[in-house]
Parts: sequence; structure tokens; C-alpha cells
Amino acid sequence: MVSDVRRFGEIDSTNTWLLAEARRGAAEGLVAVADHQRAGRGRLDRRWESPPGAALLASILLRPELLPGALHLATAIVALSAVEACARTAGVEVGIKWPNDLVVDDAKLAGILAEADPSAPGGPPGSVAVVVGIGLNIASPGPTAASWQATCLEELAAAGRGAAVPSRDELLSVLLGELERRRPDLDTEAGRGQLAGELRRRCVTLGRAVRVELSNEVLIGRAADLTDDGRLLVETDVGRREVAAGDVVHLRPPVDA
Repeated sequence: MVSDVRRFGEIDSTNTWLLAEARRGAAEGLVAVADHQRAGRGRLDRRWESPPGAALLASILLRPELLPGALHLATAIVALSAVEACARTAGVEVGIKWPNDLVVDDAKLAGILAEADPSAPGGPPGSVAVVVGIGLNIASPGPTAASWQATCLEELAAAGRGAAVPSRDELLSVLLGELERRRPDLDTEAGRGQLAGELRRRCVTLGRAVRVELSNEVLIGRAADLTDDGRLLVETDVGRREVAAGDVVHLRPPVDA
């Protein structure tokens, strides 16, 4: 799947660059990697800043044949691949905080941002261009650490939570290898079910009391389950709600599953 890795010393945003390439017809498997982003973005266009060389900053172009409601699975395979890469290269057990963060004990290790353009040419019939970007902290992200309650692989290793601090290239290589292995699962119903099951096992949001901030309301309840396309099911006082996207805050104490 991965056919071409482009490397940048500095760029505005790997996602922005790769979306432009997708709109020019770039094939699935194009990857953009940067030492530093001048305008890194998280969800809702929040700024994501990191000192040069402190993080793995990469975006991957996928062209899956998925219905709009299942596009979150494109984010999921990158998240799951990154979790496995952290375990294999750093000896760190990482959880997935729905919808798009990698965490260790609720401290943010990485953020993932997926952006889709159904009109981008170049893929097979029925496919959608999806750019999935990840920013994974290897060294301290500086001021970002406090504002995002962040952690990094160096800090975890120093605290005895990890066995090693991998290089960015080592981490990227394993992540892309894991993504290559999982990519066929997006193409079949059985494979998507397998991805959904793995996501449930890794999702540390499930069973927790949560506050979910939506565009026009706030839900308070218990994160009960994920659907097979990766949506969050929240049990509230007035019934179960299905959430496709939103900001989630884990509330303490956690609720028993």
C-alpha cells in the first residue's frame, strides 16, 4: 500500500499538503512526513504545536470504498497501527480515547486527524480520498504538554513505563508496516468487523463516565459501546445516543463497565 514517502524539514501541515495532492489524483499510499509543522492542526482547527524533531508528524493518503458513516474506520486503522508501533518499538501500552487520541493514563501521547474529500479524483470507483494525519510525541512537546495534558515516549521511558525511546524513522516504519497489514480489513465486511472489535478492546473511553460536547448540545452519560463503524454509544438519563463526532471528556470517577 505505501508506495511513496515524502519528507519535509518544515511544512505548514502534512494534512494540508497531502489533501492537495489527493485532489491532483495522487494514489493511495502517499505519505508526508515532516520535522516541523508551522500550522499543525487538531480537531476543530485547533493548533497543534511541537518543537522541531520532537514528534512523529505524518499523514497518509487512503482511498477506501467506505460509506460516509464508516469513514471513522480509516482513522481507527491508523490509531491501532500506532498503538502497536508504540508497543513494539517503545514497550509502551497505549489506549485509544474516542474519537482520535492515543493516551497513557489519560495523558495525551498522540492526536489523529482525518479529513476526507469524496470529490478528489484518482481512486477506484466508489472510493473516498481520506488523509489521516498523526502527531505522536517522542520528546516533550513543550508548552503544548500543559495545555493538552500531554506526555511523550521519553517521559514514559524515564518513569519506567517504556523500555526504549525509538527514533522517528523506526516508529514510522513499524506504524506503516502495521497499517499495511490491516489495510485489507477495510475492504470486507468481516475485516471491518475485526477492526471494530480491536478498536473496542483498545478504547479506554468505554465504561467511563463522559461529557460529550457536540455542536449544539452537551451529553453527560456513560460510554457504553462502539458501533461496528466506530461511532460512540452513550447511555444518558433519557436513553442511548449514537455519536458520530464530538469532543469527549473522561469524568472521574470512572463508571464500572
